[in-house]
Amino acid sequence: MTNRSREPAEVHRFRVDEAPDDRLDAYLADRFRLSRSRVALLVDEGLVRVNGSRTRKSLRLGVGDEVEVRIPAPPPTSVVPESIPIEVEYEDEHLAVVDKPAGMVVHPAAGHPTGTLVNALLHRLGGLSSLGEPLRPGIVHRLDKDTSGLMVVARTDEAHGKLARAIARREIHRGYLAAAWGHVSEDDFQVDRPIARDPKNRKRMAVVEAGRPALTHFRRLERWNAADLLAVRLHTGRTHQIRVHLRHLGHPVVGDPIYGRQWERGLLGAQGRWGEELNRRSGRLFLHAARLAFVHPATGRKLSFTSPLPAPLDEAVDWARGERPEGGGGGQG
Repeated sequence: MTNRSREPAEVHRFRVDEAPDDRLDAYLADRFRLSRSRVALLVDEGLVRVNGSRTRKSLRLGVGDEVEVRIPAPPPTSVVPESIPIEVEYEDEHLAVVDKPAGMVVHPAAGHPTGTLVNALLHRLGGLSSLGEPLRPGIVHRLDKDTSGLMVVARTDEAHGKLARAIARREIHRGYLAAAWGHVSEDDFQVDRPIARDPKNRKRMAVVEAGRPALTHFRRLERWNAADLLAVRLHTGRTHQIRVHLRHLGHPVVGDPIYGRQWERGLLGAQGRWGEELNRRSGRLFLHAARLAFVHPATGRKLSFTSPLPAPLDEAVDWARGERPEGGGGGQG
C-alpha cells in the first residue's frame, strides 16, 4: 500500500563499496537502525531503489550498486516525556552519552509503554532525532533491559544517520564486562557464529547456521573459583549477542534468567555453594557496557567514555577475588 501524501523527511543515496553479507532488508535495517519489517514496507512502497529501479527485499547488493532510500517522516511520537533520573555522561546539540541502569527498558514496547530510557531522555534533553521507529527516537543502538552501561543517543537526524552508519562499519567501539560460569578454554579468543531466533523457542535467540553474522571478542581478566571475569568487545550488534555466544560455549553469563537460569546448581560441593553465593551477591545479569568510543559525527573529535561496575556487581567482584579456587577450580564446561 503506497502512501504518496507523506513527503520523505530524509533521502539517502550511497554507493556500495563492499558487498554486504546480508540481503537488502537486513543490510538497510542495520545501516539505518530500522526494523526489517519497516524496511520491507519501504521496499514494497517503492521507496528503496537500486540503480534507479524498484527492487525486492531479498536482493543481494554488489559492489558499485547505487542505492536510494527514502524514509518518510514518522507520525508524531506518542512517547511521553517523564521525569526519571538518568546519568548523562556527555551531551551537546548533536548527541548524548548516557549510563543506563539495569532494569530499565530502552524504548516503549509491548508491556513497557512508560518508564523507559526514551521517556527519560525526552524529559531531560527536550528532543531526539526522528529517524528510526516512532517509539525509538534517538536510539542508535540498544542494551538489554537487564544490562547496564553506556549508550550514545542522537539528538538530530544528521547525527543519527552518521552514527548508524558508523555502527554498520564497526567504527563505534563497545566494550563490556561480563562474568561467565565455569572457565573458558583460552585467555583471548573470538566467537564468529551466526545468530537468529531460536527455532525451538521464538522468545530466545540462538546460534543458527542460517542466521545473521555475529562476531564477539573475549579476553579473560580474572579466573575465580567457578567463574571467569571477561572483557568483551562487540564487532556486530545482534540481539543478546554476548549472552548467546557465551551460552553456546557452555559458559552462560552469571545471573542470566534466559540463557543460564540456575546454571550454578550444576556445580558440585564447595564450588556449588560458591556459585550460589556469587549469584546471590550479583543479584542480576552480570553484564555491563563499560566502554564506549567513537568519532563525533559533527566535529570529528574522538570521544571515549568508561563506566565502572555498578553495585552490586562491584561488591560481587571484591567477594569473588577474596575466595580462592579450591582444587584448581574447574566448574562446568
